[in-house]
Amino acid sequence: QVTLWLKKLYGGVPIPEYEVNERTVDILHEIMESNEERDKDVMLLIEDMKERTSKCEAEADYWQDIIRETLGYLEGSMSKEANDDLTDLVQSAIELDVEDTSLSSFYSAINDMTLEMYKTKSKNEEMEQKLRTLTKKLTSALMVEKQLEKDIEKLKKSQVAQQAKAETQSKTMKFLEAKSKDLKIRICDAEAELVASGLDQSLTHEALVKSSEELVALREEIEPLKTELASYHDLPPVTIPLLCCICHQVNFSG
Repeated sequence: QVTLWLKKLYGGVPIPEYEVNERTVDILHEIMESNEERDKDVMLLIEDMKERTSKCEAEADYWQDIIRETLGYLEGSMSKEANDDLTDLVQSAIELDVEDTSLSSFYSAINDMTLEMYKTKSKNEEMEQKLRTLTKKLTSALMVEKQLEKDIEKLKKSQVAQQAKAETQSKTMKFLEAKSKDLKIRICDAEAELVASGLDQSLTHEALVKSSEELVALREEIEPLKTELASYHDLPPVTIPLLCCICHQVNFSG
């Protein structure tokens, strides 16, 4: 079947060579069936068009006979100008899709088309206005997008600079911490050497720090006493010996 179909398809032209196996034959067979179905459809369509053409020709003959009978019109009996006017009239009736060629039908169809034209024009103007509005919004959105891109680029550069600064600060902090640790170790070692060489313990760093803390505490305790003493200085001179006697008596009784 495939071979006969290929011969029919190529006619007198030699069939191109191809690898003959089960797969290629199956594919060609499917193509053959598809083409045959398509040819059948085309033939049916051609027959249908021929039938419609015959009906249209018969209808044309029918209307031509009616025109001859009613108007006495015979082909070739009218002038070229009259034939042109009649052709224009028929074409206008077809374009306007009127039921008949009366003036009322033409006027009605023309009014409908004019109204449709104005509606279309109004709709087009409305669409143009929407288009202009959308264009403005799009332009504004593009400008905002460009500004955002610039801001993002600036932010990225700023973040890079801040990150570099943070890394530098982190390295400095680590260096200072290591340096402080090293100094503490050196101080401890030096104190140990000084103690080993007979240095008084009260002169070590820890003892000095402790003494400093105790001194701060004592100063905090002295502050209220200083305030109280300042209040005594504001008393009259006669009152001071009296207070001294009272304090002496209190201390004595105590």
